[in-house]
Amino acid sequence: MTTSAIVVTTIAAALIFDVINGFHDAANSIATVVSTRVLSPKIAVLWAAVFNFIALFIFHQGVADTISKIITVEKSETYVVVVACGLLGAILWNLLTWFWGLPSSSSHALIGGISGAGIAFGGFHVVQWPNLNKTLEFILLAPLIGLVLGGIMMFLVFWLFRKMRPQRVDRTFRVGQLLSAAAYSIGHGGNDAQKTIGVIWAVMIAGGALDKNVVGAPPWVVIASYSAMALGTAVGGWRIVKTMGMGLTHLKPVGGFCAEVAGAITLFTATYLKIPVSTTHTITGAIIGVGSVTKARGIRWAVATRIVWAWVFTIPAAAAVGALAVYAARTLGAL
Repeated sequence: MTTSAIVVTTIAAALIFDVINGFHDAANSIATVVSTRVLSPKIAVLWAAVFNFIALFIFHQGVADTISKIITVEKSETYVVVVACGLLGAILWNLLTWFWGLPSSSSHALIGGISGAGIAFGGFHVVQWPNLNKTLEFILLAPLIGLVLGGIMMFLVFWLFRKMRPQRVDRTFRVGQLLSAAAYSIGHGGNDAQKTIGVIWAVMIAGGALDKNVVGAPPWVVIASYSAMALGTAVGGWRIVKTMGMGLTHLKPVGGFCAEVAGAITLFTATYLKIPVSTTHTITGAIIGVGSVTKARGIRWAVATRIVWAWVFTIPAAAAVGALAVYAARTLGAL
């Protein structure tokens, strides 16, 4: 297979990952708005998909730049094959956790898969640790920030609307949830679609289609990545919606609004700082923060524990599959 053919195949695999990322992480955008019955599932996924794509016009390519430099980029066919192996690890782990109904992080699956493939090929020195460490730090920080902001939002809303009748509060925040779900979907699209942009960007440099010093990916890459993300979200991932929106705790529209706003603030901030974060971790923390304020005993901690274990295993599991794919490629003579 020629270098150009390998590049095209790997770009196609990256866009397939982006679609899978969309339906795997659709739950992050719509779980609360579905569980509170503000929108039907079909309308909710379309609502989220539209705002996933709108993020294209809001955010720059800072996260994409970080992802493109997770491992050292060299102009060679070999590097492209290594990235393809990493994508395979991310895709397989995403499909497994989707099948199990576990909201694991597509972002961490991608980072784990590419890091594992890179280490298996060239050793630990190929990993750009400053870029990787920012992501690793936010494995803990993203859910904690979401949890704290979700709790603060809930306290503020309780205080501001303390004299309003519950029925009126419910009606008010049913409308508010449309806006908060849109904001969260913009944050989701802005951070997650850029991860695929970063992978394609690096692959094109390795394949000789882009200069190493280029400051951004071509417009068609940006449009294709955001479109693939929106398509995946429109397809939906109902197994994970059930876990996130109905399994963790019982939410009312006011709680859904607070969780989504807290998550959106976290994602907007991380994207501005060029840090790839897990939208799954972020919204999970926000939902638990809101649920803890309303009724801590209402949190289904057994479900939360299953989710945390999925987080713990995501990077090493995807890295292991990426590494195995590299060994298989060597055995077949592709590396």
